[in-house]
Amino acid sequence: MSPDSGVPNRSVSGIRPILITGGAGFIGCNLADRLAGEGHQVLIYDALTRPGVEANLAWLKQRQPRRIASIIADIRDDAALREATSRAKAVFHYAAQVAVTTSLADPVADFEVNARGTVMLLEALRRQTEPPPLIFASTNKVYGDLSEIALDCDEHRYFPSDPALRRHGVDESTPLDLHTPYGCSKGAADQYVLDWARSYGVPTAVLRMSCIYGRRQLGTEDQGWVAHFLRKALAGEPITIYGDGRQVRDILNVRDAVGAYIAAWQRIGRIAGRAFNLGGGPRNAVSLLEIIGEIERRLRRRVELRFEDWRSGDQRYFVADTRRITAELSLPPPLGWRHGIADLADWLQGRSEERATQAPANRKIASPAELVS
Repeated sequence: MSPDSGVPNRSVSGIRPILITGGAGFIGCNLADRLAGEGHQVLIYDALTRPGVEANLAWLKQRQPRRIASIIADIRDDAALREATSRAKAVFHYAAQVAVTTSLADPVADFEVNARGTVMLLEALRRQTEPPPLIFASTNKVYGDLSEIALDCDEHRYFPSDPALRRHGVDESTPLDLHTPYGCSKGAADQYVLDWARSYGVPTAVLRMSCIYGRRQLGTEDQGWVAHFLRKALAGEPITIYGDGRQVRDILNVRDAVGAYIAAWQRIGRIAGRAFNLGGGPRNAVSLLEIIGEIERRLRRRVELRFEDWRSGDQRYFVADTRRITAELSLPPPLGWRHGIADLADWLQGRSEERATQAPANRKIASPAELVS
């Protein structure tokens, strides 16, 4: 743990905070901002190893200086975890190694962070007399490549041959089928979180996320593809697509994702020990090529595309069946994907203009693709 890690200040130490592991990341910082804005004390636990997340933490502390505190530490640091969890009234667990490509390059490190780190956090909670609730950010990758789903396609997208699957998406009864080290480590963590509710009575729930996008996303080629596509297009740079671009995802704006996480915490007594699919659902199902088309429409120019081979374990089609989570948590309809893309583009362009006005005359002005890297 960093000696100047922003150990909880007086405001946080006087009231039980909400702990967010990986809280300086994309979803974590959006959740922290929402919770602090609603009057909660928030403790960010983050190793700050991913480029750009320091800016998210600084943004949070500037917006909510009396309600945000931080501990800079690795999720595998047992002493730091004990300190962070000792008085937490709830825990949202986002800390993770998030890229399939990184897991393939270093599967041991991927396992250590995603699986072992999650068990260490669960054990820190189990030691308490009354463990606080934990909501875990899992992934649709636990369902594997879904190659068993029969697909048809047109020039723009894949879609299931089964009309019911096409209408509703993939539900939680789909068997787990772990592909790639990332899928294995997140799948193991997913199951540990559920079992700690079953075996030890720790109040936990799992949200298996589809593609989340929105403001403050540090999109790269390996993770956060919606923001990555926008940043590349705004910078006038080519976009590389792995596969044919017709693969379909249901994308969900981060504001709707944050609302779902908060609702899961508030209803933990009802949903403990259960897993839910979280995504934009069939109404927000869109292919990579369709996203590119929408970006081109907004920019009024073509985007250069380059195509490479499919990546290991990539799903041709994943759309979450969100009926269960919508009913259990009384979630409102999510933001439509076109409105969400427009909002993210406006935010990225606004950051570009802000940086341009602040840049010294003799200094290179950052391109939109550099602004959140």
